[in-house]
Amino acid sequence: MAKEKKSYPSLDDIVFANRNKEYGAYDLRRKYSRTMTISMAIGLVIVLLAVIIPYIKAKNIAQIKARDANEIIAQMANDINQEEAAPPPPPPPPPPTEQQTVVKYVAPVIVDSVKPEDKSQLMTADDVSETVTDQQVVEVVEQVKEEVEYEAPAEVFVVVEEMPSFPGGDTELFKFIYDNIKYPELAKENNIQGKVILRFCVTYKGTVDQVSVVRGVDPSLDEEAVRVIKLLPLWKPGKQGGKPVNVWYSVPISFQLK
Repeated sequence: MAKEKKSYPSLDDIVFANRNKEYGAYDLRRKYSRTMTISMAIGLVIVLLAVIIPYIKAKNIAQIKARDANEIIAQMANDINQEEAAPPPPPPPPPPTEQQTVVKYVAPVIVDSVKPEDKSQLMTADDVSETVTDQQVVEVVEQVKEEVEYEAPAEVFVVVEEMPSFPGGDTELFKFIYDNIKYPELAKENNIQGKVILRFCVTYKGTVDQVSVVRGVDPSLDEEAVRVIKLLPLWKPGKQGGKPVNVWYSVPISFQLK
């Protein structure tokens, strides 16, 4: 005959021997180990979620910001390419005509007779020739200096042979705008979005001047766009006929809330 397995009473059975097991304490002690295991597991899950969720959230926010920056730069590049499409530049103006040097003719003085003691005061033909030549050279040099002196252009061109350019190209221009732009809090609270188109003059010295809003969205967005454009550093000025000139330039700035 197979031996029967002996069953030993648990600690709870020994403690509650000859006692009322229906009161509730016996059942609580019997389920204590299982309850503690479940509680520890739930607590561990909560701690892990409290650590992992902020990390995932911060990582997603960084990815969204990077994607938004690339989208804004790509959209601004597309917009400015569309805005700057223009007919071919006009032919350069004809070169200025050279100023001819006019040498005045001085009539010789006719003298009837020359006294012997005045011979030292007379000039030979070579001396006369050298004197006239020196005067002509001086006059020509002075006129060349006047022609080389450059005057600031008053006209502002729309299209020129060589358009002004930002240091580093359009990519650096959009990056500068994105790094310095600040979305107005008032516009955020009222969910105001849109595209502000600005026009400004790149002067013959490369500075930014006469910033104006061509198409605005909201006063707060318009003011912020104008502020950033006024912060732009020196440009490479545009040229017409080989000379730096003032040129109009347009830039669209998109404000979008994600």
